Amino acid sequence: MSISNLRISNINMVMMGSSNDDKLKAICLPFVSTSHLIPVVDIARLFAMHGVDVTIITTTANATIFQSSIDRDCARGHSIRTHVVKFPFAQVGLPEGVESFNSNTPQDMVSKIYQGLFILQEHYQQLFHDMHPDFLFTDMFYPWTVDAAAQLGIPRLIYVSGGYLAHSAQNSIEQFSPHTKVDSDTESFLIPGLPHELEMTRSQLPDWLRAPTGYTYLMKMMKDSERKSYGSLFNTFYELEGAYEEHYKKAMETKSWSVGPVSFWVNQDASDKADRGNGKEGQQGEGWLTWLDSKTENSVLYVSFGSMNKFPSPQLVEIAHALEDSGHDFIWVVRKKGESEDGDGNDFLQEFEKRVRASNKGYLIWGWAPQLLILEHLAIGAVVTHCGWNTIMESVNAGLPMATWPLFAEQFYNEKLLAEVLRIGVPVGAKEWRNWNEFGNEVVKRDEIGKAIAVLMGSGEESLEMRRRAKALSDAAKKAIQVGGSSHNNMKDLIQELKSFKHQKISHKNESNA
Repeated sequence: MSISNLRISNINMVMMGSSNDDKLKAICLPFVSTSHLIPVVDIARLFAMHGVDVTIITTTANATIFQSSIDRDCARGHSIRTHVVKFPFAQVGLPEGVESFNSNTPQDMVSKIYQGLFILQEHYQQLFHDMHPDFLFTDMFYPWTVDAAAQLGIPRLIYVSGGYLAHSAQNSIEQFSPHTKVDSDTESFLIPGLPHELEMTRSQLPDWLRAPTGYTYLMKMMKDSERKSYGSLFNTFYELEGAYEEHYKKAMETKSWSVGPVSFWVNQDASDKADRGNGKEGQQGEGWLTWLDSKTENSVLYVSFGSMNKFPSPQLVEIAHALEDSGHDFIWVVRKKGESEDGDGNDFLQEFEKRVRASNKGYLIWGWAPQLLILEHLAIGAVVTHCGWNTIMESVNAGLPMATWPLFAEQFYNEKLLAEVLRIGVPVGAKEWRNWNEFGNEVVKRDEIGKAIAVLMGSGEESLEMRRRAKALSDAAKKAIQVGGSSHNNMKDLIQELKSFKHQKISHKNESNA
């Protein structure tokens, strides 16, 4: 179904509703950045797999990112659809099509996108009212939706991006301020009250935690809205960070459900994996697959820093030399040609690509990559990652150890989980947090990157133990989503709770009318 036809047909489908009082109806509102949108849509699809009638509301360009998977779900008999809303480009002074955040979003456009989302808020609230959902499932970046749900007398479930350890650590730092008790940005401090003794430095903390900014206020709004919500959903599983799941629920005094790994749960079909998050990006073809098929098992390093990252040319040079000097085969996902921050970086990478293609030691993918398919290929032996949560969950599911290179958001906390708690990660030595749309001042040198790669891809006992731990977690991830598994049980219990809430609401209404 084309995007242009979605709105009318989907409104009709919503108005038709269901004659079955037991069937739940949900509205899902994902945020407008790929790293948030993909897992939220995956969880919406998960609800539909479990018999919930789901309507995903988003804007035109964002819908193209996931619409093919929704079409396939409909063909499978799931009750799910997309309701498309036009982004108010003209009102906020944006060119048409600019309606989401990524590493290329200019700073002056960031505030305009937020302004557009604010304008859409009233329209979204009217849709909530008209569609008569039984509950809302919305991203953490829409704190106002908890009040919208309250006005309708229905639960709001919040998607919290990242894992339980990261948010437990953040809560602890906000509550106890251990970073204010050290003398410098590089002096370590202990994060109090956690199940493990974890240390960080001030330079690894988000800027909004170190000193108040506008984002500090937004984060407080999100946390307040989470406490007022019916509960939170996390894309993780109990066997991965169960101690932190329990800690988080106790600290927040809220309900929370781990329902991951959602990428594997709803994308078991090859066609779902092939275009997940792709939208209208340029197709890479299957050259990468032919290249990987020519490599031996566990011999290739996969290098990717997510959709929100950008590196200056000096850092690209260090990465390239580290990969080449390592002697290991590698696939490196870089930004699309023409989107480099400067001409030097683009020119360097194109020359580098020619050299490693000639030697058959490396393969560069420009722009989007079919990450799920790549990670499950037997030739992949390890991952170099920015510690974004989606990549972590996908790598864990594939049973792959990781070289950790945190950059922004909650990624330095995620590194602690991988390197110190689970012990399936090797830090490259990144020391400075930066904003997602900034270069920062730090350049990690090739020698440090090379050391991490050597441990990951080595044949020593440390390397073998790390791979064994990663494989055990992969097995646990797969069991979590099977019948009787922790995430499967959580989803089943949550849906039952929501049905009970709906029935109680109907009973109270009937009693009032009697």
